[in-house]
Amino acid sequence: PRVYVMYFKTGTTDLDPGSEPVLAALRQAVGEGAEVQITGHTDTVGPADLNDRLSVERATEIRAVLVRQGLPVTDAKVTGRGERELLKPTADGVDEAANRRVEVILR
Repeated sequence: PRVYVMYFKTGTTDLDPGSEPVLAALRQAVGEGAEVQITGHTDTVGPADLNDRLSVERATEIRAVLVRQGLPVTDAKVTGRGERELLKPTADGVDEAANRRVEVILR
């Protein structure tokens, strides 16, 4: 499997500009018949239920970008993990860019 990780601006579904090259590489890699899993994550700022929703919205946004570009990912599995799987462990309420991410796994 190949893993692509993209990061987001605080509290939004807006991609951090530094993640644009990763998105471009993902667009090139997605092929017909690929199994695609898209998982959203958040940092620990805000209530857990809001972070759960935001993580799903981030994953859904990445799938929507790929679909708009004609890539075969409409059946991609989209999930949100909220703040449960932190890349960089922090205390509650910490604005940590490494945790505001979407991971896309291609198989």
